[in-house]
Amino acid sequence: MNFMQVPTVTVESLPADGLLLDVRESEEWAAGRAEEALHIPMGEVVQRLGEITERADGGRVHVICKVGGRSAQVTAYLVQQGVDAVNVDGGMLAWADAGRAMQGDHEQPFVL
Repeated sequence: MNFMQVPTVTVESLPADGLLLDVRESEEWAAGRAEEALHIPMGEVVQRLGEITERADGGRVHVICKVGGRSAQVTAYLVQQGVDAVNVDGGMLAWADAGRAMQGDHEQPFVL
């Protein structure tokens, strides 16, 4: 599947109760993240696919990274595996710009 053809949604259209899969590295996750996100770094997605499908429980998986490149690749992979997955356009930078709640391991969460 071509990287540019993956299904995409905007941060503003994300459902409050949807599964958000953050595929950034651990140091990015620690700096700032969406409160309810499931963290599985991109390099672990293939071996942890069962965990993703279990959490999705047949629902849609919203995949996010910093800007949208890595999450688009993961979305393409998940779709190939039969998972209803969409890429979050603009990633965590768009999340932060939209004023969505974030938490982190520092006093002031930020997108790394």
